[in-house]
Amino acid sequence: MKTLIATLIAGLFATAAFAQSSAPAPASKPAASTEKKAAKAEEKTVKADAKAEEKVTKAKADEKSEVVKADTKADKSKAKATSKAKKKIATAKKDAAEEKADAAKK
Repeated sequence: MKTLIATLIAGLFATAAFAQSSAPAPASKPAASTEKKAAKAEEKTVKADAKAEEKVTKAKADEKSEVVKADTKADKSKAKATSKAKKKIATAKKDAAEEKADAAKK
């Protein structure tokens, strides 16, 4: 157990010593800037793809709503036509019944 603790402490001192040594900063900055540029470019393409997908989804939803509206409008006009036809039939039956009653009275 003592050797394990001693090894861990020695490792900490070794990492502290190496961490204080200066790293070549100019070499890492150009690499970092190119990585940032690449990350920004990738982010832009991801955003553009997301916008395109959103537009497609929106267009599909609009298309579906237009179909539903058209179906609803067709159903309404069909219902109106049906009710008008029923009224005409009822009126014709009523007129026929009145004519029969008039003919029976004469």
